[in-house]
Amino acid sequence: MPSQPPAPTTQPAVEPRVFYRAVEVNGGSIFYSEAGRKDAPTLLLLHGFPSSSRMFQPLLLRLADRYHLVAPDYPGFGHSEWPNPKQFAYTFDHIAATMVGFTGAIGLTSYTLYMQDYGGPVGFRMILAHPERVEALIVQDAVAHNEGLGANWKTRRAFWADRATNESALRANLISLAATRTRHVGSDPNVDRYDPDLWTDEFAFLSQPGQSQIQSDMFYDYRTNVDAYPKWQAWMREKQPHLLVIWGKYELSFDPGEPERYRKDVPNAEVHLVDGGHFALDTAADDIAGFVRDFVDSSRGELPARRAG
Repeated sequence: MPSQPPAPTTQPAVEPRVFYRAVEVNGGSIFYSEAGRKDAPTLLLLHGFPSSSRMFQPLLLRLADRYHLVAPDYPGFGHSEWPNPKQFAYTFDHIAATMVGFTGAIGLTSYTLYMQDYGGPVGFRMILAHPERVEALIVQDAVAHNEGLGANWKTRRAFWADRATNESALRANLISLAATRTRHVGSDPNVDRYDPDLWTDEFAFLSQPGQSQIQSDMFYDYRTNVDAYPKWQAWMREKQPHLLVIWGKYELSFDPGEPERYRKDVPNAEVHLVDGGHFALDTAADDIAGFVRDFVDSSRGELPARRAG
């Protein structure tokens, strides 16, 4: 009779449970992902374009043992309601106001704010509206300086100057399959590290009826972010928040000098370049989770655990 394998001496790790919920905000349904104990320190995760709360799944699975993580989908994105642009203004002011309403609807009164891409302009508006709620700030591949937009924003700036003439070029530059892929892969020579579903799923979302209009409206309003950058910079220089900046070294959407511009505003900012692109969680989730864990603990006055590397 063959021998039996020895009984395990430790219990296998249990994957954290993620819950997928929706709440009504200002008459519309906002979808969100949530993990961790509600009495733990909260991380509010604000996604980028053209993603959704789905992009934060790697963090929810890695950090729910210690923190309460909440990742909403904006109106017009993911599984939140997609109001008709004729009835809903797709502006960053409106999205930010909806996210403020969302935090009220689920009872969030204080949190560390994690902002990626579009999460930056949404989050900075939330900060200026309710600065008392923000315990610390994490920026991942999001811009707060005009220089950070870089050279590939020439077509996009032309769209802001003359929407009617440049809309077709903008859509090719922003919402084509090629552009959607490039946002993930960037300049990374190791393309075999990326699951093609990352961009084919997002392109399928962008190809849904109504999405081209929603995203064009949203991006046309992006010009208001550029006008608001000085206000965000002034807030950072005055308040000197606990700030962690994470940047994918293969990022092509924004200028590579942007992380150091944050450090000029907040000299004590913690800045890390990671092995990834615009959506750095695609390939650097372990490193990012470690940086976030240490940063949140230290910003709360707790001694972070020493990590190798």
